[in-house]
Amino acid sequence: MRLVDSHCHLDDKQFNEDREAVVERALESGVAAMLAVGTGDGPPDLEAGVRLAERFDCMSASAGVHPHDAAKADRETFRELSDLLAHPKVAAVGEIGLDYHYDFSPRERQREVFIEQLRIAGDARKPVIINTREAWADPIAILEEHWSVTGLGGIMHCFSGGPDEARLTVDMGFHVSFSGLITFPKAAEVREAAKWVPSSRLLVETDCPYLAPVPYRGKRNEPAYTVETAKKLAELRGAPLEEIARVTTDNYERLCLPGANASE
Repeated sequence: MRLVDSHCHLDDKQFNEDREAVVERALESGVAAMLAVGTGDGPPDLEAGVRLAERFDCMSASAGVHPHDAAKADRETFRELSDLLAHPKVAAVGEIGLDYHYDFSPRERQREVFIEQLRIAGDARKPVIINTREAWADPIAILEEHWSVTGLGGIMHCFSGGPDEARLTVDMGFHVSFSGLITFPKAAEVREAAKWVPSSRLLVETDCPYLAPVPYRGKRNEPAYTVETAKKLAELRGAPLEEIARVTTDNYERLCLPGANASE
């Protein structure tokens, strides 16, 4: 079995004491690859994911400005992001989007920074990783206006909607990434969405160190626990775990590592 954790924050200080051991546990569990999300602490440093991907062969990276940090972004931020996207281990732009839960950055600035990063990603021909929290209509409208025309698609990360939102996501050409959230007792709508999403659009992730799945809920999450989310997805869809591992890994590689499959 070979899985991919399509979204992890291994730069987080919670991993400072045992990062190498965490990566080793992931590999031993069957999680053969990880996408190190490179938002870090926000501008001016956009290289959190790149540093990890350069250190660990099993990792690729993303780069981008999280909506929480949108107020920190300036022209130099966008120039740096454009330059980083040429790095051979940077597979995507993200996580980017809108977060109306905390409003750490003004909503209008979040929208401006989101749109500019979509432009940069389109120019670089990179998929995008979308964060949306307590915001749905605005990011969908922005993606339809500024992104759909590229045909590049992306990842709706840590999907928290129901079947209707899943259909909108798929119709826009996006993959739907499920986290440990699908194991939570109150996440019935998310589980219904997980049953519906076409196999060709499924991904799994941890979003670690957050959202550890049952039976680890309440503990620090880590990439090895991707297996628990995959098991739940297999149960919900009535499919063998090996099939879920195969399709989610193939989907990730086609979207984020197209060069790896160029000869297939």
